[in-house]
Amino acid sequence: MKRFPAAAALLAAVLLLAGCSASGSSNDAGSSVTNPGTGAATGDGTTKDSGILGAPQAGDAARSATSGTVAGSTSEVASGQRDVIMTGSMSVTAKDPIKATQDAVTITEQAGGRIDSRTENPATDNQPASATLTLRIPAAALDRTVTDLKKLGTLNYVSLNASDITQQTQDLDARITALKTSVDRLLSLMQQATTTTDLIAIEGTLSQRQADLESLQSQRNFLSDQVDFSTITLSLYSTGTVAPGAPGDFWTAIGAGWAAMVGALGAALVGIGYALPWIALLGATALIVILIVRMSRRKGKAA
Repeated sequence: MKRFPAAAALLAAVLLLAGCSASGSSNDAGSSVTNPGTGAATGDGTTKDSGILGAPQAGDAARSATSGTVAGSTSEVASGQRDVIMTGSMSVTAKDPIKATQDAVTITEQAGGRIDSRTENPATDNQPASATLTLRIPAAALDRTVTDLKKLGTLNYVSLNASDITQQTQDLDARITALKTSVDRLLSLMQQATTTTDLIAIEGTLSQRQADLESLQSQRNFLSDQVDFSTITLSLYSTGTVAPGAPGDFWTAIGAGWAAMVGALGAALVGIGYALPWIALLGATALIVILIVRMSRRKGKAA
């Protein structure tokens, strides 16, 4: 009977030690994480490259980039922030389109923008003056600048379009982050290479990934410029060369109808004036032909 309590105490101690060992093993296993495709796990929670040419997985970088926590990305996408490209066109009738062109340039530059293209057509005997400009306006100053451009003359129309490219920019950021990580890893492996074969293999892969990285960064910079600066095409025309808009009320419609009728009658009179010489010539020719035919018939009857 005295041995039974001692045996029970020994069994309890063994079970307690087994539980502690299992707990310690579980904690050690939890600190060892394997990242598929980037390396094998070590006991201290870090990873080793599975091969000289190993590359990070783009999917993991994409998940990190979209959360806005990736260090070294081209631009961190904050929660709720959208990348939107604004484009549009405007048409304005001005007394002097050439002077209005310089005013438009001044307005754009004062807003912090720039002129990407500028075409001026001075007035000639055959055509009135006109101009066309491609304006790059800071997105934050777009509304104010458009309002100022409307004051150059009579506004014929204005059209603005928004294109959301947030998904595209986030994808580019993720791919850029993945390639940067891969390039850094290859540079580190190049310093550790001990054979010529490994060094040549690393250099070839490194060169290709650096070229891919530069290409993606160029695309990202282009999209950033499109987002930061809205593109507006401004057309300037001389007074009287652009048809007015639709009338807004009954009396305006009557005035527009009267003007249209007078214009149509004037155009008809001009057309008749152009046609009169031809009508006179054709009438004289027809009269001569008729006289010749009649004289021929009389001679035939007399014979």
